[in-house]
Amino acid sequence: MSAESDPRLSSLPGASGLDDVTALRLLREGTIEVAGRLVEATNMTLYCTIRLDGLVSECVYKPVRGERPLWDFPDGTLAAREVAAFEVSAATGWHIVPPSVLRDGPFGRGMCQLWIDTDPEADLMALIRSRNPALRRMAIFDAVVNNADRKGGHLLPLPDGHIYGVDHGVCFSEEDKLRTVLWQWRGKPLPREAVNVLARLEREIERGRLGRRLRELLTLAEVEATWERVRRLLSTGIHPYPSEDWPAIPWPPI
Repeated sequence: MSAESDPRLSSLPGASGLDDVTALRLLREGTIEVAGRLVEATNMTLYCTIRLDGLVSECVYKPVRGERPLWDFPDGTLAAREVAAFEVSAATGWHIVPPSVLRDGPFGRGMCQLWIDTDPEADLMALIRSRNPALRRMAIFDAVVNNADRKGGHLLPLPDGHIYGVDHGVCFSEEDKLRTVLWQWRGKPLPREAVNVLARLEREIERGRLGRRLRELLTLAEVEATWERVRRLLSTGIHPYPSEDWPAIPWPPI
């Protein structure tokens, strides 16, 4: 089963009325027109319009050739990691990552992600310090994908209360690299809902569609490490603690 037909993607909060199948088809097949660049981003991040059969939306396009080399991640892999994060998000049913695909664009192959309009009245600092259930799900998601850069600015709160997360290029390392501003649940028991979702992820990664898709985007060792992180969460039954060997909070935190 492809991501485009996955029933767990049936609705997209804040996506201008687009359903999951339509959004992913638009991102995969639409014509991209670059409108500008998000200059505050570390890697080349282009704000674009995308059109297909009368449908028009905005998207973010991150070409592989615009990725800065990193000492701890292989060159040219960040776009695929972003899409892998979307695949895990889709499998959870939590809609944490906006629809994302790998495709060719004006500057070559890259990640194309649906643009999300956020709540202009949202207070990010207050949100980060809150115990919002949507953030708690995101904290668990980040532990699964081993997110090394969950800054406050990577949170996209919507007027309806939903919260998306973006910028997942430095996820899925084999080594534990979890860095996040969402440590307020450390050591707390995982909610029953999360345990059920993690149990499903474990099965899906081991022998389901998710595992097959992740093996297309990541190395086998990275997929196995992701499976082991899910198993560890299920075994301990708690939110992870910060590592003593790795900075716990990204810099800058916002």
